[in-house]
Amino acid sequence: MNASRQSSRLAAWLPRLVVAPSLLIVLVTVYLFIAWTGVISVTSSKFVPVYDFVGLEQFARLWATPRWHIAVENLFIFSTLFLAISIGLGLLMAILLDQHVRAEGFLRAVYLYPMALSFIVTGTAWKWVLNPGLGIQKVVNDLGWATFRFDWIADPQMAIYTVVIAGVWQSSGFAMAIFLAGLRGIDNSVIKAAQIEGASLPLIYRQIIIPMLRPAMLSVVVLLSYIAIKSFDLVLALTNGGPGAATELPSTFMFSATFRRNQMGVGAASAVMMLMTVAAIIVPYLYSELRERNNG
Repeated sequence: MNASRQSSRLAAWLPRLVVAPSLLIVLVTVYLFIAWTGVISVTSSKFVPVYDFVGLEQFARLWATPRWHIAVENLFIFSTLFLAISIGLGLLMAILLDQHVRAEGFLRAVYLYPMALSFIVTGTAWKWVLNPGLGIQKVVNDLGWATFRFDWIADPQMAIYTVVIAGVWQSSGFAMAIFLAGLRGIDNSVIKAAQIEGASLPLIYRQIIIPMLRPAMLSVVVLLSYIAIKSFDLVLALTNGGPGAATELPSTFMFSATFRRNQMGVGAASAVMMLMTVAAIIVPYLYSELRERNNG
């Protein structure tokens, strides 16, 4: 009897013991450093941490910095276009694949391939493709169209859109995979019933199928928003924040303030602002998911 009780206790505690080291590492490397960043943001730290208290002084300095305003504006442009185009392309590709086309497995692998690459690789590759002296412009010029110009990466007014192009290329396949999983989870009887009523396939998708993809849509929006906010390595490899500050984002601003301009307090304040933005997106999503689960 005691042996069976001990074995049941061991079976109950074994998963916790297995997960405990990973949980401890996450607590130390993620949440502890988040708390430490919050502490640094209310100190006068510059080159090294200084544990005094200056209130919201670093946040005031942050919002008084013109480069931060440029970064926030660029984030709005990038995230809006990145989400809209990635979701649109991902949904379109998912609907096309949902028609059980030939070579579906091959096409799905092609669409998902960019997501297997790191943003550093994506940024470097697109930097070559968009380079006027190496990439698309040179190829088209060599083909005889001498007046063709595609030098967005060197144009301060257009450079942020090159970041959108690279980001969409990498992430639209990820959105497609989530939407396709959602489509495959919908009962075919719904489509057949609508077709019997005389509804066309585009009408069925627009008024029945796509509204049923709400959970998948929310997941895509949350995950892509997170990717957009933390897009540091993509910008660093593609444009390094330039030309000038044309592609500066909050993530690159945080890195530059902390490690290049020796303004650790300002960098920590910008990190806290990014964390608050992510929380503003994720917390309502988690709340809605928990509420639906409890109601269900």
